[in-house]
Amino acid sequence: MSSVKTIGLFHPLQNRLYRKLLAAQIIALVGTGLTSVALALLAYEMAGEDASFVLGTVFALKMIAYVCIAPFVGGIAHRLPRRSLLIALDVLRAVLVCCLPWIEAIWQIYILIFLLNSASAAFTPLFQACIPDILKDEKDYTQALSLSRLAYDIEALSSPVLAILLLGFMAFDSLFLLNGIAFLLSASLLISLTLPKAAMSERSRRLGENLLFGVRSYFKTPRLRALFALGWSVAAASSMILVNTVILAQDRFGLGQSDTALMYGAAGAGSMVTALLLPKVLGEDRDRLFMIGGAMLLTCTLVFGGGLFLVLPPGNAALGFWSLMPLWFCLGVGLAATQTPAGRLVRRSAKAADRSAYFAAQFALSHFCWLVCYPLAGWLGTQEAQRLFDLGEVAFFGMALVAGLGLCGALRLWPKRDHLVLSHEHKALSHDHPHYHDAHHSHDHEGWEGPEPHVHPHRHAAIRHQHDFVIDSHHPEWPR
Repeated sequence: MSSVKTIGLFHPLQNRLYRKLLAAQIIALVGTGLTSVALALLAYEMAGEDASFVLGTVFALKMIAYVCIAPFVGGIAHRLPRRSLLIALDVLRAVLVCCLPWIEAIWQIYILIFLLNSASAAFTPLFQACIPDILKDEKDYTQALSLSRLAYDIEALSSPVLAILLLGFMAFDSLFLLNGIAFLLSASLLISLTLPKAAMSERSRRLGENLLFGVRSYFKTPRLRALFALGWSVAAASSMILVNTVILAQDRFGLGQSDTALMYGAAGAGSMVTALLLPKVLGEDRDRLFMIGGAMLLTCTLVFGGGLFLVLPPGNAALGFWSLMPLWFCLGVGLAATQTPAGRLVRRSAKAADRSAYFAAQFALSHFCWLVCYPLAGWLGTQEAQRLFDLGEVAFFGMALVAGLGLCGALRLWPKRDHLVLSHEHKALSHDHPHYHDAHHSHDHEGWEGPEPHVHPHRHAAIRHQHDFVIDSHHPEWPR
């Protein structure tokens, strides 16, 4: 019997290594979703009416861990065995999350959550950096990014439903143990595969230079500076959805909990539809078009929402429902269009050996945007902020301003003609680092240096040439 060849979006699943990595990602995501529900219930049990403050602190600690830990781990990850590190981090996350049912004080929640998310901050960028080494074809990698986007959206929709079903016959703290099992299953999948050997880095061995290499290199790359600017548009729109949906739906229009869930579902549906369509239309040179177009849609939708809700009467459930649904769907479309291609930009902006540092920088900087926008969106949605600005829809317009500033920054920072191959000049230089011999490393040997790549003091002659340009040890500045 002839086998049917998988085409389209699911073509990367033909790769056994990627298939196992994606399965590990989905299992860990579902487990994390269960913990999010259980954590809210645990906070309410321990803090009562102060549960919102506890959860707010937990989310702040999560973002702080992401922002602070990811760049440092990314800076030294090239020195460590990738598979072993990923497995160890999964096991560590399993141990930490299984400790949550046994805590007796709120401060213990804070410590465990910070440690748990510190492990995730190390795991996620390293995991993301492995995928380009497995899927070297640009189209396959683009499809993999869409599959990853779908995985996040499906988890966001399915985890609460699964948690509700499980809570029908088990205590909420059992969800933490299920998350621990999920992390162990993810680790077992990683044990069963052999990742491609990581490329040898030519970076200096000095620890201080490595720790912040990814962030420094990120901000020296024009397209990545634009990606950071777009991160503010993404954070503004997603914060509006996550923080203010329940206020708009239930407080302003008197909608029920099921209607509120549908609002979140509309944003997820918009994101999923876009993720399915992007691989078919996202060519090699269309990242700028779609990502800036997505940010423009986010900004315009937020501005339109603010204007619309200025004239909509409060308390009208039907009008509120049919106004929020298309708005949230459009925000979901814009979020997916802006976020999904981000991995392509990071991939083409870094050498293979430096990808973990670059992905870690992207992970940390994007979460820094959320760290600012989450509390800002929450405060703008309060009655106090609305009275201060004498404007009922200040949250829409405030988040639209943040999104618009990010859009303007991206338009200015991202060249319309974003050439990969750039002509540049190297000055004469003497130093040592791992290297192969090529036109740039052309020098004599004394016989003791060993097989390539090898390390020994050597001199680079001055040279002018052109190639795919990225910031690395040989190219510390972007050419003008």
